[in-house]
Amino acid sequence: MHVVLQHPRRETEIKGPKTVGQLLKKLDLLPEAVLVIRGDELVTEDEALREDDTIEIRPVISGG
Repeated sequence: MHVVLQHPRRETEIKGPKTVGQLLKKLDLLPEAVLVIRGDELVTEDEALREDDTIEIRPVISGG
């Protein structure tokens, strides 16, 4: 699957299928620290991802 990571922007290809949780573990990312987006939709940690998916991963940013 094609994975686009933001801040800093980089792109990578990951063999699938995988769940979101498996993908984040492979990329060494904490589920609480990122948003995972497929198309226009947020996906949860247990969601299945396909080999042909394009996934965007954005950091969760909070401010005050």
